[in-house]
Amino acid sequence: MAGRDLRALFSTNDHTLGTAEAFTNRQAQWEFAVAALAEHLRHVDNPAFDPEDLEAARDNVVVFHGIGGIGKSTLSRKFEASLADPGQRPSQWVAPEWSQARILPVRVDLARSASPDFEKVVLSVRLALAAAGRPLPAFDLALRRYWEHQHPGDPLEDFLNRGGLTARFGKALPQQMQSALADVAQALLLPGTVGSAVGQVTGALVGALRERRQTVRALAGCVRLADLLESEPDLESLSYYPHLLAWELARTPAAKRITPVILLDAFEEIGDRTHRDFERLLQRLVWLMPNAFFVITGRSRLQWAEESLQGQLDFTGPTAWPGLAAHDIPGPRSESQAPGRERQMLIGDFSFEDCDDYLARRLSAHGRPLISDPIRTVIGQRSHGLPLYLDLSVMRFLELRRGGRAPQPADFDHDFPALIARTLSDLTASERHVLRSVSLFSSFDIALATRAAGVPQQASALRLVERPFVRETPFGLWPFHLHGLIRATIRDADDRTDDRWSPADWQQAAIRALAALGEQWSGGSDRDRRLLVGCLRQGLAIARDYRLDLGWLTEAAWTYVGDSVWEPLDLAAGPEGAGAAATAADALVELLSALARRQHENRARTVERLAAVADTGLLPAELSEMAVYYRAKAQRDLGHTEGSRQGMQVVAGGGGRLAPNARRGLVHLSRLAGDFPTALESAERLGWEGRHHRVVGDVQWVQGDMSLAARAFGAARAEGEEHGKIGEAAMSQAMRAFALAFTNDPGIDDEIDLGEHLLAQVDLRAATLDVRIASLLRDAGTDTGVEDRARVLAAEISTSGLLFVQAKLELARAFHHAVRGDRAGVASSVIRLRELTREGYYAYYVDIAHFMADLALDTSSRARWLDDQRTVRRRWRGMVIDRRALLTSRPGTGAP
Repeated sequence: MAGRDLRALFSTNDHTLGTAEAFTNRQAQWEFAVAALAEHLRHVDNPAFDPEDLEAARDNVVVFHGIGGIGKSTLSRKFEASLADPGQRPSQWVAPEWSQARILPVRVDLARSASPDFEKVVLSVRLALAAAGRPLPAFDLALRRYWEHQHPGDPLEDFLNRGGLTARFGKALPQQMQSALADVAQALLLPGTVGSAVGQVTGALVGALRERRQTVRALAGCVRLADLLESEPDLESLSYYPHLLAWELARTPAAKRITPVILLDAFEEIGDRTHRDFERLLQRLVWLMPNAFFVITGRSRLQWAEESLQGQLDFTGPTAWPGLAAHDIPGPRSESQAPGRERQMLIGDFSFEDCDDYLARRLSAHGRPLISDPIRTVIGQRSHGLPLYLDLSVMRFLELRRGGRAPQPADFDHDFPALIARTLSDLTASERHVLRSVSLFSSFDIALATRAAGVPQQASALRLVERPFVRETPFGLWPFHLHGLIRATIRDADDRTDDRWSPADWQQAAIRALAALGEQWSGGSDRDRRLLVGCLRQGLAIARDYRLDLGWLTEAAWTYVGDSVWEPLDLAAGPEGAGAAATAADALVELLSALARRQHENRARTVERLAAVADTGLLPAELSEMAVYYRAKAQRDLGHTEGSRQGMQVVAGGGGRLAPNARRGLVHLSRLAGDFPTALESAERLGWEGRHHRVVGDVQWVQGDMSLAARAFGAARAEGEEHGKIGEAAMSQAMRAFALAFTNDPGIDDEIDLGEHLLAQVDLRAATLDVRIASLLRDAGTDTGVEDRARVLAAEISTSGLLFVQAKLELARAFHHAVRGDRAGVASSVIRLRELTREGYYAYYVDIAHFMADLALDTSSRARWLDDQRTVRRRWRGMVIDRRALLTSRPGTGAP
């Protein structure tokens, strides 16, 4: 706890309300700073350390940076309090390593509200050192000369009183400065009246230093003192006086030595990347005081290690600042990491647990949290871990109570425009424009940001991505993304900033953003599936949220469907929340989602979803045709063959892209009905677009001609690979493995392995099940747990609603029983097959089960076989006999 929360205290008349400032965690930041400070102490205690060495690299600074509202200033204040008084250190913060060192924390607020200037910074440091009670004559003489020249008639004591510095640090400095002046005058044997005139004293002192007089030997050790006293006493000279402080600190006896820890907060407010005058002065302070330790907090990384800043700052590059040249790290340095490196840390968001802890302790009543668990949960989830959002939510809680009603969880599903003001406050106009534009994207790169903003140069985007609210995933498709809460607030909050966008501005930006995604997709490789899916996800969200025409999304959807990979495309709810489809993009999202999810849902659910999409009337004709076609496919899988036939006929008659597929679907329906001559004749006219080879294979394996079927499936696989359709290649190989698994083909293991390899690249549930059935067929007739594996597989298939796959599995079980001569098992399979094919489709599976077991048919077959029935029977019975012979020749296989 840091004390009373006055803002909350003055927001209510309830005197029983506990309003305490809450400080949560940040243990990693403390450990990081303490480790660096301990290393600094060891460095300055080394006898070889020389504070007057102006060429040695500097490693006396750590930087904490993060977005506005992340808690940097709170962290800086807590650092100061913990270093000044161990009793103020949070319990979870470990005690520092040092024991004898005297640490003197000095915190300087650089925020504009504190009216900072370089004089105040230097005076704050000197005043803090004055509290230690040791004179610093070299610095004090230079400072006194500067003050009388720059502020004639304005005594330093009066200035300190007006600025509140005396109240903070005490009144010791003016007396110490006067004492230093008198001591030097006495050492130079100057008369008392002269000793009060700083100009005469410094003039005499410079002469004595140049002449190396014994009387000033104490100050003669500072080799640059004379030069500083002779220089023009202006702000430029003042910026070099910290060198004198460093020298004075270094000559302090070891037992009384003090290490200043100077905390510079709100560093982003001292200027910008064009105007670095104040920053240059502060950098000199850090460089010229190598025995002081600096903790800088601000919104952006410190750029001092970049060589490109030569000329703007005095000391630049990784050689000068090795610790500032490393990348951000998520936590404190480990023991294995080299010392003096990685001195910049990005301050991350609170965890959900930290958010809850903060809210629970912030307001209390009778010792219990005033904000209830459900409200804390909503706030924590909405905050994305940003402390400023938690603070704003606390004030909203008090505001609602002040209005006379009890706050409810729904009251905190809320955006705060204040977040926008904090985020935009230190951005240029062009950076703000780009920021609003990229808030349309879940992730982006420089090209997307520039194109969406509609600006000709990338400079603003390049500057923006260096900001802490822009996160980077180096190996992502698009490497940058906005902090979640910042993105949501910029898009959704009631923006009252001076350069806020109108609805028309947002609409134009959305049009540019959608076009930019389309350009990236069309400019990429045809095989770049990752780019396709990424563009679809982002493009669909933008088109949905801003009711844009589908444009290039239509062609992208066809490409997505054609590859049969089926990555999930489910999008987060749009601005209007979940509900019925309202735009063409809504309908397309649901269409593609239903097609992808059909690999993991019951086909009945797929039919339901696709029917709803088709009925919206929101999709253009060619995409509506896609919904009708895949609904017909799902109906066929469920055994609803009449509905499937009607859908296929509609699509085939339309002559669109899926007409060849629909014609193939009608051929499959003929095959399902057992009309094999018609199916084979039609297959020969389908061509590649109708997947003719696979259709031929589907007809031939049922005839028991596995050699011909395998050749057809192999040709289909090769054709699919030739056209870059991995899904088609995988489905064809799965059926090739299935057909060959009935035989004693010695290469069946390789065929199954190849099927699994191809299917690993796509998401095809039915084909994956085909390969698993093939592995059962390969082991049919053995004691390798075939029945147990079949029962497990049957349970999985039943949840999918894939009726035809269930029938295939039962046919495989019938083959296993026939090989083992298990007539009861065959009879059970026949019963199950009759139930699965009671609608009349796939009824020939019952015939095949009889053929395999050499049983007479109970009823006459309704199938029209390609050859006479006797030939088909002989083929199927021959495969059973061949498997028995193979197993008999292999002892230990459990052959009958």
